[in-house]
Parts: sequence; structure tokens; C-alpha cells
Amino acid sequence: MSDLSAPILSRKELVKHVADAREQGSTIVLANGCFDLLHVGHMRYLAGAKELGGDLIVGINSDRQAHALKGEGRPFMPENERAELIASLKCVDFVTIFDEPTVEQLIRDIRPDIHAKGTDYTADTVPERDIIREVGGRVAIVGDPKDHSSTELIGKTRDGRPETRDGS
Repeated sequence: MSDLSAPILSRKELVKHVADAREQGSTIVLANGCFDLLHVGHMRYLAGAKELGGDLIVGINSDRQAHALKGEGRPFMPENERAELIASLKCVDFVTIFDEPTVEQLIRDIRPDIHAKGTDYTADTVPERDIIREVGGRVAIVGDPKDHSSTELIGKTRDGRPETRDGS
């Protein structure tokens, strides 16, 4: 990984870096996802999260959790490669891989000021909304309309036709 990339940190390292950033007055923004096959929707989501200000932390689902969420044959790329790609984006400050089924424990551990989610959610439908409020943060919806999907891109590469979100 180049020196221009954001660090990929363990949870323990991340907690320390977040504490240091907070001491320096930074706002902590958390975005998360599988990022299985990087596409423009991911880029717009992360750029929108960074525009909220401060340090952008991206939590990436582990291979085990990405498989549980996405199904057979997924993830398409291993977690360390997905993390390296996300870390190479200039809008990203820190990356971590989480192995829990949800991002809730990561939220509890780093207590972000803002939890950024994509436009496939509303502030009231974000599954972690109660946890983020519990730790004193807020939810922000960022990015463009959910018109892009790794699942659809993978389907196109398999048979030349778009695969729908329901797998058909």
C-alpha cells in the first residue's frame, strides 16, 4: 500500500486514532459497507460522507459478514483488497474491517458524531439510528440515488445481462 493511502487499522488502533482526532477538535464521520465491487455509487456515497466534515472512517464488512449479507459467491473480492481500495481514496481518513453482523459495536467503540448512510435509507430507517443517538451522534443520508449495485455489475460480467437485486 502506498504512503498516500489512509491507514487500515485494527479496532484498538482505530479507537486510539479517533481519540487523538477528537482531542484536536475533529468531527468523526463513520460510513460503512461491503464495497464488494467498487463503483461510482460508492464513490459518491463516500464523497458525500466526507463533505459532512472532519475525519471519515470507513468500516468494511469482513469476508464472513459480506458472505452472510450477500450470499453464495460473495464477497467478490477479499476484505484486505476491498480495504486497500477504499483506503486509497483521498476522501477517506481511516479504514477498519469489522466482523460483527452489524456496525453497532463499531459505533459504540468509536462514538462517531455522524453516521453517514446511503440514499437507500432515510434517517428513520437506518438500522443503527438508536445506537448512534445513544452515543450522542446523528444520522446523515448522503450520496446519489441508489442507481448502482455491485450485485448488478457482477451479474453483467457473468452473463452479459444485468442481474436484478432479487437475484433474477
